[in-house]
Amino acid sequence: MKDLDLAKKIVGMKVIKDCSKKLIWLSQEKCIEKALKRFNMDKAKLVSVPLPEHFKLSTMQCPTNEEEKKEMSRVPYSSVVGILMYAMICTRPDIAHAVGVVSQFLSHSGEEHWNAVKWILRYLRGTTERCSCFGNEDPMLVGYTNVDMVGDADSRKSTSGCLTTFAGGVVSWQSKLQRCVALSTTEVEYSVASEAGKEVKYMKNLLHELGHVQERHVLHVTTKVQST
Repeated sequence: MKDLDLAKKIVGMKVIKDCSKKLIWLSQEKCIEKALKRFNMDKAKLVSVPLPEHFKLSTMQCPTNEEEKKEMSRVPYSSVVGILMYAMICTRPDIAHAVGVVSQFLSHSGEEHWNAVKWILRYLRGTTERCSCFGNEDPMLVGYTNVDMVGDADSRKSTSGCLTTFAGGVVSWQSKLQRCVALSTTEVEYSVASEAGKEVKYMKNLLHELGHVQERHVLHVTTKVQST
């Protein structure tokens, strides 16, 4: 065996350490820049959000004739979404919801779906330096939730968003459609809180096995109050 000293790169992620401040960063800046250049998006106009509200994607926007299907067959939709998924899974929870939306149309994508994918690339171009940071903050599990009420235009299902942090760094995140169609905002919030609670519980048990006993943990649940 050979000692290669401190890790500097792992599966496409750059590892940066500051031992004096007890901080670690995981960055995919070079990987994202390479992908932007590969798909000719390295000079695209910058945008500030991963996926704006005006993108209402649905199966109604899929190709309806042979000409449209032939045109979309030239588009590297699956390849780009695959790269976006890799970035999202490793270090970029901020694009989790957007990637989850566009990945629903991998087998039958249309022009509007492709425009949404290019929008995400434009967002990444302006945020390539963003990375995951793990520091010396309080070693306590903190969970957060959010929900997109009836966000899916086809199934009318809502999207649950959960994120868990530990010692100042994000250690777990997910964005997925709920299993059933909710009939009220209360039902939606209870559903996402349940999923987030299970994830925090799992992380708590894992930390316990690693010798970091969690005396307490916090779960922040967003609620939408409608005035009449």
